Amino acid sequence: MTTERIIVVGNGMVGHKFIDTVINSDNPENYEIVTFSEEPRLAYDRVKLSSYFSGSSVDDLMLTSEEHYQSSGVVYTLNDKVLEIDGDAKTVTTASGKVEGYDKLVLATGSFPFVPPIPGKDQPHCLVYRTIEDLEDITASAQESKVGVVVGGGLLGLEAANALKNLGLETHVVEFAPRLMAVQLDEGGGNLLRRKVESLDVNVHTEKNTKNIGAGKKRRYVMEFTDGSELETDMIVFSAGIRPQDELARNNGIDIGERGGIVVDNYCRTSVEDIYAIGECALWDGKIFGLVAPGYQMAKVAYAHINGDSDQFTGADMSTKLKLLGVDVASIGDAHARTPGAQTYTYEDGVNEVYKRIIVSEDGKKLLGAVLVGDAESYGTLQQMCVNDMALPESPEQLILPASDGSAGASMGVDALPDAAQLCSCLDVTKGDIVDAVQSGCCSMGDIKDKTGASTGCGGCAALVKSVMDKELENLGVEVNNHICEHFEYSRAELADIVRVKKIESFDALLDSHGKGLGCDICKPAVGSILASFWNDYVLEDKHIGLQDTNDIYLGNMQKDGTYSIVPRVAGGEITPDKLIVLGQVAKEFNLYTKVTGGQRIDLFGAQLHELPLIWKQLVDAGFETGHAYGKSLRTVKSCVGSTWCRYGVQDSVGMAIALENRYKGVRSPHKIKFGVSGCTRECAEAQSKDFGVIATENGWNLYVCGNGGMRPRHADLFATDLDDETLVKYIDRAMMFYIRTADRLQRTSVWLENLEGGLDYLRDVVINDKLNIAQELEDDMTSNIGKYQCEWKTTIENPEKLKRFRHFVNSEEQDTNLAYVVERDQRRPATEAERENHIPAVEVTA
Repeated sequence: MTTERIIVVGNGMVGHKFIDTVINSDNPENYEIVTFSEEPRLAYDRVKLSSYFSGSSVDDLMLTSEEHYQSSGVVYTLNDKVLEIDGDAKTVTTASGKVEGYDKLVLATGSFPFVPPIPGKDQPHCLVYRTIEDLEDITASAQESKVGVVVGGGLLGLEAANALKNLGLETHVVEFAPRLMAVQLDEGGGNLLRRKVESLDVNVHTEKNTKNIGAGKKRRYVMEFTDGSELETDMIVFSAGIRPQDELARNNGIDIGERGGIVVDNYCRTSVEDIYAIGECALWDGKIFGLVAPGYQMAKVAYAHINGDSDQFTGADMSTKLKLLGVDVASIGDAHARTPGAQTYTYEDGVNEVYKRIIVSEDGKKLLGAVLVGDAESYGTLQQMCVNDMALPESPEQLILPASDGSAGASMGVDALPDAAQLCSCLDVTKGDIVDAVQSGCCSMGDIKDKTGASTGCGGCAALVKSVMDKELENLGVEVNNHICEHFEYSRAELADIVRVKKIESFDALLDSHGKGLGCDICKPAVGSILASFWNDYVLEDKHIGLQDTNDIYLGNMQKDGTYSIVPRVAGGEITPDKLIVLGQVAKEFNLYTKVTGGQRIDLFGAQLHELPLIWKQLVDAGFETGHAYGKSLRTVKSCVGSTWCRYGVQDSVGMAIALENRYKGVRSPHKIKFGVSGCTRECAEAQSKDFGVIATENGWNLYVCGNGGMRPRHADLFATDLDDETLVKYIDRAMMFYIRTADRLQRTSVWLENLEGGLDYLRDVVINDKLNIAQELEDDMTSNIGKYQCEWKTTIENPEKLKRFRHFVNSEEQDTNLAYVVERDQRRPATEAERENHIPAVEVTA
C-alpha cells in the first residue's frame, strides 16, 4: 500500500496535535509526515508559557522531542519558513530554498501578537509576549529595568503582567477597554478582578489609549495617553490580542476572510483542494478561535477527513477557567447575557471577594452562561450544564449560593452527564473516555491521567474527572478500601493519628491495640515510617529493626550486584576541600565507583556489607553524617551559589539550603522528600521540580510546594510569596508535618496534593490561615522530631552489637568470595580486605 505524504506547516501546539493524532492512530504506517517550524525548536506548551519566569526550563515546556519524532518517522525542519505553495504541483518552498511535495497540506501557522500602531512602538525594550525567544528578551530587559508596563488587560496581558511581577519589576497594566478581561467578564466580575489584581501590587489603568511612546524623564520611556495623562516606564510588553497568521495562504491564492483568517469548512478544508487549515490561523463560520482546545478539535477533524472519516467541526465551547495572578477566574458561554430574554442571578461577597453570576434562558430552564471571580470551584458543573443543554434545578440561584452548612452550593450529579460530555477540553477527553478507563482497570487519578491525559493540561477539570471516576467505581460495585492491609483496618493517615494521639511507640503495641495477625511487608515498613516520623527513634533498635526493609536495615542502598552505596550528607552542596579529599581517599582505598549526583552529593558505589562500618568510621571521623539516601526521608536540598557569588543572586541561597537541610535531616515521611533553593528567578537550582522549592526575591523568599520529578513529573505550585526566613521555616514545618500526618503509604507530595480535597487552596488554609487550629501542633511535632536527630551511622559504629549485623555470615567473620561485581567504565569493583592488606590489584569481573 502506498503512503500518503502530509506536510504540516507550523509546529506549534495545534500542529503537533495533528501529528500526534496521526502517530497514535490505528494506521500511522499509511502516512508520511513532514513538518516545518519557523522557531528553533519543536512544539512547546504556550498555555504554560508564564511558568518560564517562575523557574520552568525550556525542556519543561516541550510537548515533544526530536528523538520522539525521529522514532515515529516524522521528518522535521527547524528555523525555516514556508513561503510558497504550488497547489497545482502540490509543492511547498521554504525560505532556505527547500522544495517538498505533498499529497495533503495542513496549515497550522497559528497567530501573531497584535501591536497597536503607536509612534515609538519599535524602540528597544518594547517587546511582545508570544514565544520563548520573546520571554528571553523580556528577561534580558528586566535586568536593566525597574518598571514594566503591559499593554493589554486580557488573558495574555494578565499573564504577561504576572511574568513582570515575578521578575521583580514594578508592574502596570494598560487596557483600552473599561475593565480587565472585557471579552470574558461582565462589569461586576471585571471590577472585582481589578480590585484583587491591584491588591497584589499590580497597577491597573483602564480606558487608556496610548498615542505616543517617547523618552522619559525618570524612566526610559513615557507613554502619552489621549486623555492627557502619562506613565513612565523602562519596558513595554505588548499583549493586546492576536491576529491570524494567514500570510502564506493570502500570498498563494487561498481564500481569506474579510478581517483575516484562512476560510475553512466543517472539515477544515480551505478553498484549495487537499489543503487544510487548523488552529488560530483558521476562520470557521466567520470566527477565529483563540484557545488551544478548539485547535485540537480541528486537528482531529482534519485528520479524520484525510483518513476518510466523517467527523466535522461545528464550533467550540469558548468557556475558560484559569488562575491569573493567583486569582481564580472563569467565563462560560454567554457571559454578557446577549441572548434575547436572558435572565441573570448574581451573588457577590465583598468580604471574601467572590463574584458569581449565571445567565439563564427566558423560561428559566437552561443555563446560557456564567462569570466566576474569586471562587471558580463550580466551573465544572456549570460548564457541563451549559454545553450539554441540561435542565436547571428548580431554584437556579442555588448553583452559585453557598450552602447553609458551609459546603459548596447545589451541584450536578455526574450520572446526568451524557457519555459524549467533554470533561477535559485541553485533551478532548469525554465522560465516556473516563468510564472506559475505569472499566479497563484504572482506579486512581494517576491511572486516569496516564490512560487518558485528562487533567494534565490546565488541570481545571480535575474535580469533575475524579467525580466521574468515583461514581463509575461505585457503579461497578468496587469498594474503595483505604485500609493499609489485612492486618489494620485503617488508612495510613488514620494509623498516623492513632500513633500520635495515643503515643504508641512500637509496632507490637499498635498491632495489639488496633490490628490483628502478625503484620506483613506492607504494614511493617509503613508503621516503621510513622513511628520514626513522630518519635525519631534509632531505626535499628530491637523493637524497630523488624520493620525495616533491606536498605534501612543496612543503612545503605543495595545495588543490583549486591553491594551497597555510601552517600554522606553534603548540606546545600557546600563542601570543604578537606572533606573532598577524604571522599577521594576513601574511594581509592576501597576501590569504590564515584559519581556526583543531581542532588549535589557524591555517591560511592560498590561497598561490600562488611566494609560499610569501616568506610563510615572514616567518614564520621572526618565530620560527615549519613545522607539518608536509603530512607523515606529528606534526601537533599539543592542550591545554586546565590548572592554570595552570582551577579544575579538576590539572596543567600546556599546559606538557606544548608539551614533547611540541617533542620530537616533525618525526618522520616511517607516518601522521600527533596528541596531546592534558588537565589533568584533564573532558578538554577530547579526548585520547582522539588517537593519544597524556595526561590529568592528582593523581598524575601517565594515558597513552592509539592513538585517532583520521576515517572510523572509535576511542577510545584506557588504557595506563598516574599516570606522572611522565620515565616518560611514555619510554613515548611507545618506543610511537611501535615503531609506526614495525612498522606497515604508511599505517596509523594505531588500525588498527595492532587488527591487532597480542596487542593492547594485548602492546604493554604490549613498552613497559613490555621483553618483547623492545628498550626501550633504541627510546629511542635516538627520541633520534637528534629530535636531527636541522630546520625544513624555514628550511633551504629559505636555499638558493637549492632556491628555484628554487617558481616556476610551470621555465625562467622569470613567473607563470601563467590560474589561478582559490576564494572563501570574505568572504575573497578571493590578490593577485598586481603587485597588491600597485600596491595594486590583488584581483578575486573563483569557481572
